Amino acid sequence: MHSVLADPVKLPCGLVFPNRLSKAAMAEQMATTNTPNEPLNSAYDQWSRGGWGSILTGNVQVDVTHLGSPYDPALHGEYKGPADSALVAEWKKYADACQKHGTPAIVQICHPGRQSFRPAGRRGIFGQTIAPSAVPINIGNSIIERVIACLAWAQPREMSTNDIEKAIRSFVDTARLMADAGFSGVELHGAHGYLMDQFLNPKTNLRTDDYGGTPTKRAKFILEILRQTRAVVPKNFAIGIKLNSADHSSSTFEDTMMQISLLVEAGIDFMEISGGTYEDPRMMGYPVSQSQAPKSERTAAREAFFLEFAHEVRKRHPDLVLMLTGGFRSRAGAEAAVKDGACDLVGIGRPSAVEPGFAGRLLDEGVKDEEAVLLLEKVPTPWFLGWLPRNLIGAGAESTYYAGQITRMAKGLATIAPALEA
Repeated sequence: MHSVLADPVKLPCGLVFPNRLSKAAMAEQMATTNTPNEPLNSAYDQWSRGGWGSILTGNVQVDVTHLGSPYDPALHGEYKGPADSALVAEWKKYADACQKHGTPAIVQICHPGRQSFRPAGRRGIFGQTIAPSAVPINIGNSIIERVIACLAWAQPREMSTNDIEKAIRSFVDTARLMADAGFSGVELHGAHGYLMDQFLNPKTNLRTDDYGGTPTKRAKFILEILRQTRAVVPKNFAIGIKLNSADHSSSTFEDTMMQISLLVEAGIDFMEISGGTYEDPRMMGYPVSQSQAPKSERTAAREAFFLEFAHEVRKRHPDLVLMLTGGFRSRAGAEAAVKDGACDLVGIGRPSAVEPGFAGRLLDEGVKDEEAVLLLEKVPTPWFLGWLPRNLIGAGAESTYYAGQITRMAKGLATIAPALEA
C-alpha cells in the first residue's frame, strides 16, 4: 500500500523533496579543525544512500569565534565569494557527499550567542559571549548548579549595533558559501536557546532599540538575515527556519504567532517545529509498545502545547511547509502526524544515527508496519555523574552517544542502539 510518506513536497522556491522523510540535524562532533573533513563526508555519504527526502546537516556555526561545541564546522572569516576557490572546494566535497545520490541537503546554520561553552570557539575560555542582552544562563538556583553554570559559560555582554550587523553578515556569508558550494539550502537555527531564539524571546531580549521591545522588533534580526540572504543566493535555494515550541510559553503564544507571520510574509520556504513527539502513536490510535510507561502530567502538558502550536500554525498558514521533529520512531507515527495535518515533513534524528537507511525501510512497501519501527531506550548515564543536574547529564549523554554512533558509521563500523547494549 502506498504511504503518504512517499509523496514529494515542493517548496515555494521550487526545490522538490522527493519524499516527506528528513534526516534531522544532529551534533556530529567530528570537525576537529572546525572545517569539513573526510570522516564527516563519509558519514553523510552513508545518509545520502538512505532513501531520505532531504538531509539536514548538524550545526554549521557562522563565526568560529563563537561555537556551540569545540568540534562544529564553522565560517572562519569573511567570505569573499567564488574567487575564494579553495574554501568553496572544501565545502563542495561536503555538499557532494550529502547529495551524492540525489537527496537535497540543507545546512543548519547557527550562532550560539550566550550558549557558547567556554572551551568552544576562538575567543579563549575567559572571553565573553555575546547576546541581545546581558542575561546569564541559569540552569538552577542551587549552589552546585550556579557553580556549573559559571564554569561552563561566560557572562554574556549585550551586543552593540555593530555586533548585530556583523552577526547578520556572518549568517549571510555562510548561506552564500553554502549556495556556492552546491548545497540545496540553509536552515536558520532559531530554536534551542541559540542566538536567534535569544533575540525572539522576551526573557533573553530586554533591548529597547530597533531589535527589541516588541515582538516585531525582536524578529528584526532574523528578518534582516532572511532579506539579505535572499538577495545573494539563487532563487531555487531554500531558506528554512527551525523553531522550538517549548522555547515559548502560553503567555507569549500570540507574540510568537505574530513573529511566525512576519517570517511567512518575508518568504520563508519551510519551518521546522522541534519540541514535541509522536513517538507514542497511541495518541493517534497506533500502538507501539505495550511496555511503554504512561507519560507524566508535565510531559503530557508539554506535548499538548506542542500539538496546539503545530495546529495553530497550520490553521493560520495553511500553505506554509511544516516539518515536525522529535521522537519519531515508526512509520505509523510518522504517517499519523502527516494525516493529522500537523506537518508536511517528518524529521527523524537518532534512529538515523543507528540506521542510516531508516527512511528506506519506512518507505519500503514490502516491510510490514510492525517492522517499520526502531525503538530506542534512553542512553544510560555513568553512576559517578549522579551528583550533576539530571537535565544536563541526560542531554549530554544522549548527544555524545549518538555522535559516537555517527563516528562509527563514518568508519564503516556497526552502530549500536542503546536498547541493544548489555
